[in-house]
Amino acid sequence: MIIGKIERIEKLVGRTIPKPRSKHQKVKGWGRRQGERALVYWIPNHKDPENRSQKGVNESEWRKAHKRLMSGEPLTRAWFQEKMRACDKEGGCNFTTIGGIFQLLRIAKYDEKNSQYIKV
Repeated sequence: MIIGKIERIEKLVGRTIPKPRSKHQKVKGWGRRQGERALVYWIPNHKDPENRSQKGVNESEWRKAHKRLMSGEPLTRAWFQEKMRACDKEGGCNFTTIGGIFQLLRIAKYDEKNSQYIKV
């Protein structure tokens, strides 16, 4: 269900992901990560701007975060670090990528005061 919603975001490829502090991460498209289909995005490489890096969030991680959010529980960095260790290990920016895509879907908003994403 959530994967279909993400796939239907108009002009997803090339879109800037809304994040609390960064404005330079853009969706690359669908690829693979850890043997699963994943939404892949570009991140800046400050040492070599011509050679961007990429990261991704796989389908099972999207489902897990969506289930948490839809249950009424906030997406917090502490929860993310504990329950989505492989995703966090790849980079903490995956946390804000998940939240940012949920913002594009209008199912979450960023609660700046508590540094978490909450259901809209």
